[in-house]
Amino acid sequence: MASHPDQPRMEQRKEARSREPATFKGRLQLGDFKYSAPETLPRRNPRRSATSSLVASPVSNTTATAPSQASSREGSTSRQRSSTPPSPAKGKKRKRPSAGYAPPSTYAHLPLLPDAIAPNLLVLFVGLNPGIQTARTGHAYAHPSNLFWKLLFSSGVTPRPCRPDEDREMPALYSLGLTNIVARPSRNGAELSRHEMDDGVALLEDKARAWRPESMCVVGKSIWESIWRVRHGGRPVGRAFRYGWQDEGENMGVIEGEWPGARVFVASSTSGLAAALSLAEKQAIWDELGAWVKMRRAERETEAESEDGEEQGP
Repeated sequence: MASHPDQPRMEQRKEARSREPATFKGRLQLGDFKYSAPETLPRRNPRRSATSSLVASPVSNTTATAPSQASSREGSTSRQRSSTPPSPAKGKKRKRPSAGYAPPSTYAHLPLLPDAIAPNLLVLFVGLNPGIQTARTGHAYAHPSNLFWKLLFSSGVTPRPCRPDEDREMPALYSLGLTNIVARPSRNGAELSRHEMDDGVALLEDKARAWRPESMCVVGKSIWESIWRVRHGGRPVGRAFRYGWQDEGENMGVIEGEWPGARVFVASSTSGLAAALSLAEKQAIWDELGAWVKMRRAERETEAESEDGEEQGP
């Protein structure tokens, strides 16, 4: 087979190309795509660890500037808070301003509450004065928040729960009476004057002499403070105050040589506005009265049975 006349020449060119070094220059100009490091980049110190190189990275620079940005945000927030007035704390109730004295004409449109009273009572309860709800309904201690009727039953003064509309029947049912130191109604005790409360003490003494109850239960500290002040020449009760039975010298309605007077028991107020004592403390005070009432009621029943037996004879 005959060789091509240019074959020796082509083989020579191939050998020459194989001896030349390879370059990126060619038709596509591959040299333009070759990577070369920038001359401004600092050379890495071979002694530094990978961790130290990370600290010097651009990420670390961003982290370093974060506190200054946070402080500027906090500064703007604090300025905003200082310019905003503080809001009232949640959950705290605002105190109502206490009402001052209200003359009798303020509630002259409301009827007076009659006493529930009779001879031979075990206890004559002395309240402060009728409230608005009491005056409107015409029944004692009628406001739903008042604890009077509940404490009567829970202490044993009454053998069953009683209602405000049974107030007139209490003398006949259980030998219990009801009256007040001030007759006129008002919204609360602050609307009464000291003068009219002191004037009510003489009326209580007269009622005690007229009806002669075994005891008188003062329903509230402020009532006893008025009674004490009148009896002791205007001197406040002060440290001498105590709940429960008072000394025999404090009996009310005494008639010298004829009647020793009614024993005095000072009970806690039953008003829903009176929060100086807890419910448990009020209950303990009323329980003392209840124990005495139950004892005297049982003694009266025994006395009545013995009298019936004597009348019938053998």
